[in-house]
Amino acid sequence: MNIIEIIDKKRRGLTHSHEEIATLVRMMESGKAHDYQISAWLMAVCIQGLNMDETTWLTQAFVDSGKKIDLSEAGGVVVDKHSTGGVGDKTTLALIPMLASAGVKVAKLSGRGLGFTGGTIDKLEAIPGFKTSLSGIEFVEQIQKLGMAISSQTADLAPADGKMYALRDVTATVASIPLIAASVISKKIAAGADVIVLDIKYGSGAFMGTLEEAKDLAFTCREVGKRLGKSISTVISAMNQPLGYAIGHSLEVIEIINLLKGQGPQDLEDLCVRLGGVALIGAGRFDSLEDAENTLRAELHDGTALAKFKTLIQAQRGDVAILEDFSLLPQPDRVLMVPSPQSGYIAEIDALEVAKAAKLVGAGRLTKDCPINLGVGVVLRKKVGDAVKEGETLVELHAGDKDHWEALEVLKKAFHFSLEPVTASPLIEEVLIGDVWQKPSVKV
Repeated sequence: MNIIEIIDKKRRGLTHSHEEIATLVRMMESGKAHDYQISAWLMAVCIQGLNMDETTWLTQAFVDSGKKIDLSEAGGVVVDKHSTGGVGDKTTLALIPMLASAGVKVAKLSGRGLGFTGGTIDKLEAIPGFKTSLSGIEFVEQIQKLGMAISSQTADLAPADGKMYALRDVTATVASIPLIAASVISKKIAAGADVIVLDIKYGSGAFMGTLEEAKDLAFTCREVGKRLGKSISTVISAMNQPLGYAIGHSLEVIEIINLLKGQGPQDLEDLCVRLGGVALIGAGRFDSLEDAENTLRAELHDGTALAKFKTLIQAQRGDVAILEDFSLLPQPDRVLMVPSPQSGYIAEIDALEVAKAAKLVGAGRLTKDCPINLGVGVVLRKKVGDAVKEGETLVELHAGDKDHWEALEVLKKAFHFSLEPVTASPLIEEVLIGDVWQKPSVKV
């Protein structure tokens, strides 16, 4: 079957065979299928969909297109966590030392930010000297020695997914649940971890706009993982307002350090503890989600996780002095305050608008090669449900050399008010561990 027949078959809503999916990926890799032909197939998939078999075959073809990391020499069960992206989502930076402190090995390959989402590697580069690129040997050896390592993703893991994603990004074909699942799961399988935890976000600051879409993606990811022999747990969390208070690279590093000192925002702590608890159960360390969470919460308040984070920074050549002296991190040129136009209660904070403001002052990039300003960003002073008085500061804009006036206007539009008290929606909607649904011990 040639590429035109494959495209036409999906255009008509028919089901591909395993060989047709494998052939499509091979032809894309070899250049025998042109970009415009793969783009046509992607649009047909967005309209007609892929069933679970097709999605699994596409995931496997992505995995087979490149190298796989062998973590068998790391010793013990190795955990990896992935987020589908959000605004102010900095959980990875805390989870690595938290899980390592609890006796679980953590292997994390992360990427850079693109669009409105921040990248973990960018955040780590705010730490002076921190080495974000480890060789495969260095990566495994550090996991053996310290029980944890984080590095930038390499181009040789699931490279076919990288090629297809580049086309999806410019052809309005990103928003397809089967394509998203195949992309996420292929990279996680190639990265070699035994236990995978996915934080699937929905809301104004996430790729999944609704809870129903997030549940569909969670089911698809779990089912594909099961068919390919990987244990995948999912947590669905809301992104209807930024996570924590800080958005921006240095600012988020500071917030994580404060969290590891037991002084972080409650929503950030709750999500880190929930994700970590799910990972500990998946790794066989605990039978009860509540017990796992209690252990992790204790680590945040007794200094155990902070000490582990210091060890991680030292191992990857970063300056540990930043743990006590935040001025060593990249700084903004100026900080501007946005006052509340009225008294009342915060009813809504549009996470996407906040991310746009951060991007306007230089915290985000249009392409993966764009330079960013690590010292700029946004700090919320109020969250949904908080009372506010007219003239009181709603948010701080940490600006650099870019024009900040448009960013200020965008921030003003992000806040919506109520004259009556408002209760924030639950942060976490669903937790699925392995094949067993776990009701959260505390609704957060």
